[in-house]
Amino acid sequence: MSELPIIQKTYDLIKWYVPILNRLPRDHKSILGDRITTGIYDLLDKLIIARHVKEKLDILEGLNSKLDILRYQTRLLVDIGLMKLERYEYVSKVIDEIGKELGGWLKHLRQRHKQQSMN
Repeated sequence: MSELPIIQKTYDLIKWYVPILNRLPRDHKSILGDRITTGIYDLLDKLIIARHVKEKLDILEGLNSKLDILRYQTRLLVDIGLMKLERYEYVSKVIDEIGKELGGWLKHLRQRHKQQSMN
């Protein structure tokens, strides 16, 4: 079974982002860094679970807010001087790509759900 692109992108985000977060100064790593890390791992967990369950909508709909939280937390790293702008631009692009994939998946599921309820 091939991997869904959204799952692979999230996996790749973890591989890229977690080592950066682990190098944050201790006072920021233990609060903001750990929150971001936990959020990304939770995102991956829920995407994998959604892939395997019949009722995906409830799981996936909650992930939009998790992505927004991740965006703000990441922006905060830049605003307080803990991340270079170039890294922020890259990670923001990846998070946006994941968001677009999630939006597409949700749109597809909603259309299918609507068609099934009409039958």
